Amino acid sequence: MLWTRPVVLSIAVCAAVSLSAQDPRQIVKEAVQTELDASANDHSHWIYFEIDRRPERTVKQWVAEAQHLSLNRVVERDGQPLSEAQQRNEITSFINDTRAQAKQRKSGEHDDEQAEELTKMLPDAFIWTMQSQSDRDLVLHFKPNPDFHPPDIEARVFAAMEGEMAVDRRQHRIVTLKGRLTRDIKIGFGLLGQLDEGGTFDIERRELSPDVWQIIETHVHIQGHALIFKTISEIEDDVKSHFERIDASTSVSQAQDALFHQVPEPGKEQAAHGH
Repeated sequence: MLWTRPVVLSIAVCAAVSLSAQDPRQIVKEAVQTELDASANDHSHWIYFEIDRRPERTVKQWVAEAQHLSLNRVVERDGQPLSEAQQRNEITSFINDTRAQAKQRKSGEHDDEQAEELTKMLPDAFIWTMQSQSDRDLVLHFKPNPDFHPPDIEARVFAAMEGEMAVDRRQHRIVTLKGRLTRDIKIGFGLLGQLDEGGTFDIERRELSPDVWQIIETHVHIQGHALIFKTISEIEDDVKSHFERIDASTSVSQAQDALFHQVPEPGKEQAAHGH
């Protein structure tokens, strides 16, 4: 039986009212479970443009997700454009370097595991309250839960944050997550170092295709000092754009070809044609 438009609208309104009427922690639990399920079922591959700024380097590059690894076409490093020959040489070197590929896979697996661990922590690591609502999003405020005991240093840093999280009302997906470090985090009781109060992180996500969400912006500004390493910091501003979905069976050679079909830098290319 087909639903009429008024019936569909009334169901949508009831669902939205039901979600906003829930306990804030329950909203977070549902969003976390939705994210974990979506991550487990997401097999999409993408090509996109990335600008990654860190204290030690700034890179502008195209990234293509092949079957078993990602290829990076670096078009500019620390303000210096790379020629196409240099770009191709770097990709060829990576394709022929099994150690570099293994390192990339290991790093990716570690990042995925850490992201999953921190996501699972959300309902219990913080005390949640409703902050505001809109037609699209629910914005929840969080602060450290004194009864939560983080299992490792990454979790300790994350659990010391206070901030806000926006949840998409219709899909129960996390849209943004922003936090500020509420206190110094001492490493080894302060003997090895500490991360300083006031550090911030800001993550923004977007739906790229039906039910497929990706992080499009990551901003992390956390600093501190250590006895051995002098300074320790997590400072990064990473912005991804111009996403284009590619087949999950894309081979390394196909990914390489796709990378060089892209203009070197989208914004500059468009501006040049505009003049």
